[in-house]
Amino acid sequence: MTLWGGRFSEPSDDDLRALNDSLPYDKRLYREDIRGSIVYALALVKAGVITKAEAQQIEQGLEQVLAEFEADTFALKPEDEDIHTAVERRLTEIIGETGGKLHTGRSRNDQIATDMRLWVRREMVGINNRLLPLQEALVEQAAAHVEDVMPGYTHMQPAQPVTAGHWLMSYFWMLQRDRTRVDVSIIHAEELPLGSGALAGTPLDIDRMVLGFNSELQFEGYTQNSLDAVSDRDFVADSLYALSMIGIHLSRLAEDLIIFSNPLFGFVTLDDRYSTGSSLMPQKRNPDPMELMRGKTGRLIGNLTGFLTTLKGLPTGYNKDLQEDKEALFDSVDTMNKLLPVITAIIRTLRLNPDRMRAALDENMLATDLADYLVKKGMPFRQAHHVSGRAVRLAGERGVKLSQLPLADLRELSDLFDSDTSAVFDFDASVARRRAIGGTAPDAVREQIEEARRLLE
Repeated sequence: MTLWGGRFSEPSDDDLRALNDSLPYDKRLYREDIRGSIVYALALVKAGVITKAEAQQIEQGLEQVLAEFEADTFALKPEDEDIHTAVERRLTEIIGETGGKLHTGRSRNDQIATDMRLWVRREMVGINNRLLPLQEALVEQAAAHVEDVMPGYTHMQPAQPVTAGHWLMSYFWMLQRDRTRVDVSIIHAEELPLGSGALAGTPLDIDRMVLGFNSELQFEGYTQNSLDAVSDRDFVADSLYALSMIGIHLSRLAEDLIIFSNPLFGFVTLDDRYSTGSSLMPQKRNPDPMELMRGKTGRLIGNLTGFLTTLKGLPTGYNKDLQEDKEALFDSVDTMNKLLPVITAIIRTLRLNPDRMRAALDENMLATDLADYLVKKGMPFRQAHHVSGRAVRLAGERGVKLSQLPLADLRELSDLFDSDTSAVFDFDASVARRRAIGGTAPDAVREQIEEARRLLE
């Protein structure tokens, strides 16, 4: 029997049930639904709706329902429309008519809003906990390669030399911002909607403050407007956004690793356990996990944009459209829980090849250093930029490196060039000069790592 069938003379059509019923996916909310129901039964006692004995009977019955779910022995029935229906139906089978008192003053609208908030808090805390090992792996790899110089890129073109540790730490800070976004999604789920009813609030003397601060639910507060409470899914959108941003950063890291592990670069080598081969070409070493990182990020973004589109035109109050929050959120969380352990292991086992990195350095990447040399001699930077560019062009026309241009030719470009110009063409010195906070100099990267370790503690 449905929870709402009294108004209707005929049961729902099977095709409608297939569209409408959410149990196939919201059954994973059973823990949250049962936890909230046990606490709500206590609130009904304080409101004088049920006796303590009845509340105890309800709690014992719900604990049995929970045990059946945990043991995977809970028997779903055709009439179970959603997790709320299934739990209440089974509760009533166990304890009889007293089970029918549990829903007094409560709607599935405030019930599911509560369930979802409890689930988001638990799962997003788990996401944050899975981000930490990845950050730790990045820090440890960076610490091992603080002084190894590699090409830095902009527009995917060689730009300036950087240290490998600096490159790795760039992803640490992206993930640090991601952890903040995850925290925001948790904060926005910290208000209890239970007690809001379907939309107008409850006529019962329910102490929502006590309900929210109950040691079992441990909300930080309670919603201030019942109409908003039952339709608010901002915390779901926040979670989908946070997960999408993590995905975007993982996708960027994956792209770097795909490029840098290509034999044409050879900067890194993926462990055999995290590479795949070809069914036709024996020599192939494919970065399939990295490609899946990129591909599944599209899925994460799709879940976010799809749900935002669902929200954008909803009128006031609860609407069935909000049922679309679950599959999108569940899928994004499940996807991220699959990605994070793999990328963490890939970073931990990644082998960097400093010799290949250094071999890829090009003296043209020191053109800015050449301009800086002239600036130190008193030339305005804009003019120095132009002179350095002419030197690059001259070397290109002659088919030589910048350092191979005779001093006499350089002095034709500017009489500020002198015998000490040769000191510019040193990649290690170039990175060492960039020692300001956040720079690529080994000392600056060590400071980054020290700060990162402090944050991780």
